[in-house]
Amino acid sequence: MKKVPFITKEQAEEIAKKYPTPFHIYDEKGIRENARRLYDAFSWNKGFKEFFAVKATPNPTILKILKEEGCGTDCSSYTELLMSKRCGFDGSNIMFSSNDTPTSEFRYANEIGATINLDDITHIDFVKQACGKIPERISCRYNPGGKFSIANTIMDNPGDAKYGLTRPQMTEAFKTLKELGAKEFGIHAFLASNTVTNEYYPMLAKILFTTAVELAKETGVHIGFINLSGGVGIPYTPDKEPNDIYAIGEGVRKAYEEVLVPAGMGDVAIYTELGRFMLAPYGHLVTRAIHEKHTHKEYIGVDACAVNLMRPAMYGAYHHITVLGKENEPCDHIYDITGSLCENNDKFAIDRALPKIDMGDLLVIHDTGAHGFAMGYNYNGKLKSAELLLREDGSVLQIRRAETPDDYFATLEGFWDKI
Repeated sequence: MKKVPFITKEQAEEIAKKYPTPFHIYDEKGIRENARRLYDAFSWNKGFKEFFAVKATPNPTILKILKEEGCGTDCSSYTELLMSKRCGFDGSNIMFSSNDTPTSEFRYANEIGATINLDDITHIDFVKQACGKIPERISCRYNPGGKFSIANTIMDNPGDAKYGLTRPQMTEAFKTLKELGAKEFGIHAFLASNTVTNEYYPMLAKILFTTAVELAKETGVHIGFINLSGGVGIPYTPDKEPNDIYAIGEGVRKAYEEVLVPAGMGDVAIYTELGRFMLAPYGHLVTRAIHEKHTHKEYIGVDACAVNLMRPAMYGAYHHITVLGKENEPCDHIYDITGSLCENNDKFAIDRALPKIDMGDLLVIHDTGAHGFAMGYNYNGKLKSAELLLREDGSVLQIRRAETPDDYFATLEGFWDKI
């Protein structure tokens, strides 16, 4: 899959006149079209809903765009709940999937009517005490343990994950929750991250559908929804093809009709919680080459750093890079692309074949629309960049301004005002 930026060199240079690099920019047209494809692929399920994982891209403008496309939100913290509420999402459109959760956060989630997704069986008493009673609509996160494999390839290791209830605990939890007044139940699971295969969701769905039928028989509860969570990924490297969301939707439909319908559970709603799939390809980190270094290797220093995109430093993750204006030039130079943190892992690329980079060139770092800006931090006193939106009409809107030193010092009580 060829990686093509959604902005040109001319656009980027014009934007940089008003909003200096580095900056994150998102493609509204791409976001909307992708959301519509997802809903079309699952249109066979009357209750289908996407609960966008706020942690991936916690910006109100992005959330409102997704809200207009019919999405809800999946929140993992009090702040994300507040943001969702402020953006106009009502409780029926908010899932609260957290772990090691403070009492106050469960209480607030319940107050606004969000669906609480329990991560552990001990959280039943915790929620009861926090909220005064168990909500009538509730979900439990299932972890089957072991390793999750597709075609003999291990995709992930749920048995090592801190999340979710065991299969026996699911039965016990549903029985207890029913006794405490819960009336509508949901099942949630996340078994693998960033899968680039059309087989993951259908396989996960069959596991969850089978579990749902068993739980309904064992406990007599009404299972209203099954949440397939996230895990549908994107191809970060250009040698891979993207997932086909229509093939994925059809695979889930077949599992639904094979398992749930014969069991009289053809009214179960399907939910998803996609962050990366929904946003990652529709975001760029735009940065400028400001230094070159010729020592044991060839280095290009840019004005972005791991503060702006942590994934390469944290995970060794690959993000494709385009040198704007040089898309058709040969990639005959080998560079490490580095940021300015005092850490040797602050590298966006290592031994990457790219066209010759000149000082002042603009680089697009691809697939930063999810888990890009969101994972930023202030190490070395670095400040977070602006977030921009390329609107459908071609105009550019600043949706979060860049941080200033005043922002950095604002929480230092009695310090900054004295300097």
